[in-house]
Amino acid sequence: MGLKALLIAGAAMATGLSAYASSHREAPGITEQPKVDGTDFYMFRSYEPGRENYVTFIANYQPLQLPYGGPNYFTMDPDALYEIHIDTDADAVEDLTFQFDFDNSLNSGGIALNIGGETVPVPLRAIGDPSSSGNLNESESYELYMITGDRRTGERVSLGTFDKPFDNSGTKTIPDYPGYADQFIYPLSIPGCSAQAQVFVGQRAEAFAVNLGEIFDLVNLVPIDGDVPLNENGDTFPGGITQDRANDDLVGRANVTSLAIELPIDCLNDDGDGIIGAWTTASLPQAEIEDPSPTYEQTSVYGGAYVQQSRLSAPLVNEVVIGLPDKDLFNAAEPTQDSALATYVTNPTLPALLDILFRDAVNSSLGTNIENLAPQNYPRNDLVAAFLTGIDGLNQPANVTASEMMRLNLGIAPTPRDQQSTFGVAGDDLAGFPNGRRPGDDTVDIALRVVMGALCYPVPIQGVETDLGLCAPEDAPVGNVPFTDGAPISASELPDSFPYLNDPIPGATG
Repeated sequence: MGLKALLIAGAAMATGLSAYASSHREAPGITEQPKVDGTDFYMFRSYEPGRENYVTFIANYQPLQLPYGGPNYFTMDPDALYEIHIDTDADAVEDLTFQFDFDNSLNSGGIALNIGGETVPVPLRAIGDPSSSGNLNESESYELYMITGDRRTGERVSLGTFDKPFDNSGTKTIPDYPGYADQFIYPLSIPGCSAQAQVFVGQRAEAFAVNLGEIFDLVNLVPIDGDVPLNENGDTFPGGITQDRANDDLVGRANVTSLAIELPIDCLNDDGDGIIGAWTTASLPQAEIEDPSPTYEQTSVYGGAYVQQSRLSAPLVNEVVIGLPDKDLFNAAEPTQDSALATYVTNPTLPALLDILFRDAVNSSLGTNIENLAPQNYPRNDLVAAFLTGIDGLNQPANVTASEMMRLNLGIAPTPRDQQSTFGVAGDDLAGFPNGRRPGDDTVDIALRVVMGALCYPVPIQGVETDLGLCAPEDAPVGNVPFTDGAPISASELPDSFPYLNDPIPGATG
């Protein structure tokens, strides 16, 4: 079957460029619902020592959380459903869904003080260390469900109700936040699994490294690594950006809310080929009526069927791949509907925009006469393989239905944290992006290189430079250039144990 037929019949989608980064305020509609905005999705063989036979899924929500963003901080939406979907047989339909349903409540009806003979509720969510009884004014919990089959009509089993820790308001309120948060990692019994799983939901520090402001200021930087030689003479690109944490707008500055679950591998491999796909969503009821006399328990009345508000698998699809008219449509779509947006991946606009912005500068700096920096192998088979079907021989399932989701080969052993390449598969580390995604994978740099044609050149696989046969070097004149945003990340900056992301930045220290 030809590529066009495959995309139409199998639902391939522009999100194939999804490699870019993450999804923060990526569509007009989702900016109105920040509590259900999915920001990042990680899926990888667990590399915590002794946990190699597990797979970790981390779904992050609520972007750009300023650590000092009180007094209400970042509770989850009790009217929403947050879900991680897993496709075990490559048909673009969920086979397993883990659904998180939140509830917020005032403890003992709310903390109040006697003020001049009147009992008056306090305005704060916590009046002291929340690990001590009586100090937490509002608590959050969630019921976790496992659904087999269709997310709305399949068999739904409750796995239990669990508590979520209070966000890290500061070191005076919570002197030992790591010790406090560790109490909210819960063992989990799942029907049909040979061993216990575990789950954690709570605030974590951002691990998505990105030069966010400069990228969306029409790439207001020279996106070529100024430390990497471009030829045998050791010449580097004039003005090329160098790697520096100061270039990072999120790591070390912002928090997110993470929904993390670790499952035994034997719970996931239904069809026997050892390759799974997954994505995350958040949904709200179809109708909302604002209450003119709101109370703590109710500010709006919701009703009707759940409608998907957010969708995420491989990163930064909606920001830089999907055209502005279709961004909200993508967030509402299921993988089986992806064919409607196929042109965005087969004929992507981002390479053309980079060509417009930088062609003259590249030719002037290098003394070249490149007519177009953008790869010309249309349709972009390389992007379809990397992000829609998986790469043949790496993470492409048999009889795959092309669709935008993260794919992971469960048969590839995890790489220990300190041996991981920040460039994943492109760095000869088959356990990394785009074979799943780990927190230490620099997806921005990987994506920039892939979209500009890196897969048209041989890539190192188990130490051997391998031609993937997807396109040729002449199709991508700058496909071997070390593109970067200058914001580094590596696994060594992050924990090597569940839930794998750093403790959240405190709102204040002192």
